[in-house]
Amino acid sequence: MTPPQTVALPHPGAIRPAPDSPLAHSGCARLVGAGTAVPATSYSQQDVLDIFGIEDPRVRSVFLNSAIDRRYLTLPPEGPDGRRVAEEQGALLAKHREQGIDMGVRAVLACLKSAGAELSDIGYLCCVTSTGFLTPGFSALLIRELGMDRHTSRVDVVGMGCNAGLNALNAVNGWARTHPGELAVMVCVEACSAAYVFDGTMRTSVVNSLFGDGAAAVAVIADDPAARPGPAILKFTSCVIPEAVGAMRYDWDDDQGRFSFFLDPHVPYVVGAHAEIVVGKLLSGTGLRRADLAHWLVHSGGKKVIDSVRVNLGLTQYDVRHTTEVLRDYGNVSSGSFLFSYERLSSEGVALPGDYGLLMTMGPGSTIETALVRW
Repeated sequence: MTPPQTVALPHPGAIRPAPDSPLAHSGCARLVGAGTAVPATSYSQQDVLDIFGIEDPRVRSVFLNSAIDRRYLTLPPEGPDGRRVAEEQGALLAKHREQGIDMGVRAVLACLKSAGAELSDIGYLCCVTSTGFLTPGFSALLIRELGMDRHTSRVDVVGMGCNAGLNALNAVNGWARTHPGELAVMVCVEACSAAYVFDGTMRTSVVNSLFGDGAAAVAVIADDPAARPGPAILKFTSCVIPEAVGAMRYDWDDDQGRFSFFLDPHVPYVVGAHAEIVVGKLLSGTGLRRADLAHWLVHSGGKKVIDSVRVNLGLTQYDVRHTTEVLRDYGNVSSGSFLFSYERLSSEGVALPGDYGLLMTMGPGSTIETALVRW
């Protein structure tokens, strides 16, 4: 007997007209292009286990049950004995800079191509990163590398973690609205393999099994929607969870002589428990219900995080298909993850005029960030 097949149905908001809303659409900035970039080298989870000779069954289980197939990584070079060399903090910072510039340049150029724009059109550049610290930051480095106008306005958002993409987009949206007709670009640059510690502990193994390298850029402009179509940015809402401030953090590891990222195992449940609160806050006063949201772009924070958010918000597997696909193909690429999902949704061509969508990121603070958009 052939078992019944599960059919992924679209969210109800995608198959019926959205209701009227008191939200004002005039003067809104819109997302008009997106682009992503990754390093040249990718590895399966089994590849990483083999390369580092990891035999601990607990660690192997973390890697092999992560819902991740492949990640793009820049691993340490091989030494004379064929083993990977232990990188000092200086080498990791150099990796962050070199990979960040390379990926950032390619993501910005891909974004401009998607938007039908040129480098000379950019009036504002916002660079986001949490996987290293540079002075000057990526904004100055990318302006030089790309040969952009030296008078380009810029800002760097550093150290806010996986939620930072929406924090930065809020600022970019504000600049675009006060400079109608001028193009703003945000690029999230995360060389996560520049923040790895290989010490065999479960703490670092969880991090090492999850994050991948990647950059993602989005173009934002407030002008005639007929010129460059794209979803209008309507509203942002933030939710800080002070009692979980230490649940996701960078600590200095004296034994390893470098920073080490920590993820509390309760993070998925803390995030899931607060997801409904922040979404309710976002929709408050709009006349919209959760069922009216046709598209959900949730940060690919990890399998347990995605499942917790999905269950608490009553979402379907179809709703979070791009989130889970990005996790599968790239791992968690930190602040740019939701833009990898947005790029996939844009390529799908299923978003129709009038559709509402929700963007959600989460990270250190502990924080959940959301944005409401309309096509």
